[in-house]
Amino acid sequence: MIYIVRHGQTDYNKNGRYAGRIDVPLNDIGRDQAKIVKEKLKDIKFDKIFCSPLVRAYETAQIISDNNIIKDDRIIERSNGDLEGKLKTEINENIDFNDPEEQRFNIESIIDFRKRIKDFFDEITTLYKDKNVLVVTHAGVGIYSRCYFEGEPLDKDFRKYKIKNCEIIKYDN
Repeated sequence: MIYIVRHGQTDYNKNGRYAGRIDVPLNDIGRDQAKIVKEKLKDIKFDKIFCSPLVRAYETAQIISDNNIIKDDRIIERSNGDLEGKLKTEINENIDFNDPEEQRFNIESIIDFRKRIKDFFDEITTLYKDKNVLVVTHAGVGIYSRCYFEGEPLDKDFRKYKIKNCEIIKYDN
């Protein structure tokens, strides 16, 4: 089984800021959320634990389980380029984050983003078939995982999906 967990809340999440790759830590609510996930998953022995290298994901993973956490750059959040650190309400432009042609603001291309996430999930579903794997990551990666595991087309507009902080998503592998 693959368990995908979005990191706990940060002040950027709370205040509606684009975090992207800015390395912001969990806030107190985020730490409490991670402790709740730990309790929910306490009876599961994880064969492998992967997390994004960003501190909010790593801290969440450490709270859930401190056993051999492997940081993997492929599951880092999508870069929001020049939008990182800005309040979402400050951005007056209509931005289609799912458009492969979107080049404004130096946002990581959706094609590159999808490819690295697909590569990661292709690898872990092959290497850890029938194993319990925990993946602690970000909203964008978690949302894309739904397309990957549920057979949605990769070019589908997946913005309709929402993943809350410390939400757990499970898939058979």
